[in-house]
Amino acid sequence: MEFSAARNPVRKTGPLGPPEHAIWGSELSPFALKLCALCDFAGIPYAWLPADGSRLRNYRALLMINRAKRRRTAIRYPQLSDLDEYPMVPFLIEEGRRIYYDSSALARWIDDCRPPPAGRLFPEEPGLAFVAQLIDEAFDEFGLYMVHHKRWVLSAASNDAGERLAREFARVILPGMGAAFAKNFARRQVRRLPYLFSVAPAGFSIPGLTGDLVPPSRAEFPETHGLLDEAWESHLAGMEAVLTSQPFLLGERFTVADAAAYGQLGMNLADPAAAELMRERAPVTQQWLCRIRDGEALESTGALQLSDALRPLLGIIAATFVPLMQQNARAYQLARERGESLFNESAFDRGRACYDGELLGRPFRSVVKSFQVRVWRELCDAWEALPEDDRVRVSRILPDRASFE
Repeated sequence: MEFSAARNPVRKTGPLGPPEHAIWGSELSPFALKLCALCDFAGIPYAWLPADGSRLRNYRALLMINRAKRRRTAIRYPQLSDLDEYPMVPFLIEEGRRIYYDSSALARWIDDCRPPPAGRLFPEEPGLAFVAQLIDEAFDEFGLYMVHHKRWVLSAASNDAGERLAREFARVILPGMGAAFAKNFARRQVRRLPYLFSVAPAGFSIPGLTGDLVPPSRAEFPETHGLLDEAWESHLAGMEAVLTSQPFLLGERFTVADAAAYGQLGMNLADPAAAELMRERAPVTQQWLCRIRDGEALESTGALQLSDALRPLLGIIAATFVPLMQQNARAYQLARERGESLFNESAFDRGRACYDGELLGRPFRSVVKSFQVRVWRELCDAWEALPEDDRVRVSRILPDRASFE
C-alpha cells in the first residue's frame, strides 16, 4: 500500500448531470480532507474546486466566496457567531445560492439536511454524541497544531506542499506564476508556525534550508517543538489503542470523530518524514487513514459504543485540548475586561491579546483565539445538557482531570 502519496478527494457527478454542490478547498487543508470524507460518507456528490474547475468557473466561485465573506453572509450552520473567523478553505458552495463553511457545522448540516444512509455523523445517543463532539473539536483545534508542525518542521526538507498547491490553483493564478506561488506559500506557512503554536528554540536550523524556510523562534515565547512532538506521538498511541480493537473510533461505523481525526492526521500522509514516522509508531492508524483517503472505509454500518479502548485517546485530549481551551477562554475574558477587541492572527501579528499557559508540564505563549472560545462554550453547553445517566457513562472513560465547566 502506498502511504506517502496524497489523493485528490473523490470527485463525483450526480445521477442527472453535474453535482449540485462544490467544495472549494485543497488537499493540503485538513479541514478540506475532513469535509470531503463527510460528503463521501453521506453520498453527497460534489465538484472539487479549484483543481477540477475551469478558469471561469473558479473565478466565479472565488467571487461568490469573497462576496459572502465581505458581507458576512457565508453560513456557519445553523447560524454565524460573532466569535467566528472565516477560513481560507474549505467552503461548500450550493451552486448559485449559498456559501457554507466550518467542517463541524457542516457535519450537523449534513445530519439535518442530507442524512447519511448509514446513520448520523453526530450519533443519536447523547453520550456518544458528546464524545464525538469532543474528539472532533480536539483534532480540529489542537490537532491542527500538531500536524502543521510535523509538515513544516519534521518534513520541512522533504515536503512538496507548495508545488502541490500551485498545481491545484493552476486555473486561478496567472499563467507562469506557479513556481513563485509555491515558494510564497511555503514561506507563508513557515512564518505562521508560531501563530499555530510551533515555536522553535533559539538558534534552530535545518541543514540545507534557506533562512525563510527554517521554522522560526520568537522573542519571549517558550519553544514548543518538544511539546508538539510528544502530543503527536501520544495522539497516535491513543488512536492505535482504539483502532486495534474496533474499526472506527466509536465502534463499527464512521462518525464525525473519524472525519476529524482523518482530516488532521491524514494531512501528514503526504509529508514524507512524518508519514514514515507515523508508519513506525502507529501502523494500524496509518493504514486506517489510507483506507479512508482511498474511499475504502466509508460505506460502513454497524453499532456504536463507548469503548474502554478510548481511554488513552481521551486521556491525551484531556491533557492538551481541554486545558488549552480553558486557558484560552480565561485569557479572552481578561482581555475583554481590559478593553481588547482584536484577536486571532491579526492580534498575534501586532503582539496583542497574548497570554502565557502550560500544557504537558511545559510553558507556552499563544494569542487569544475567539473562535476557540465559541468551540469551548458549545462543548460545555453540550456537557451541561447531557442527561445524568449519560454523563455518568461518559465520565467512566474520561480522566478525572477532564472538566467541562
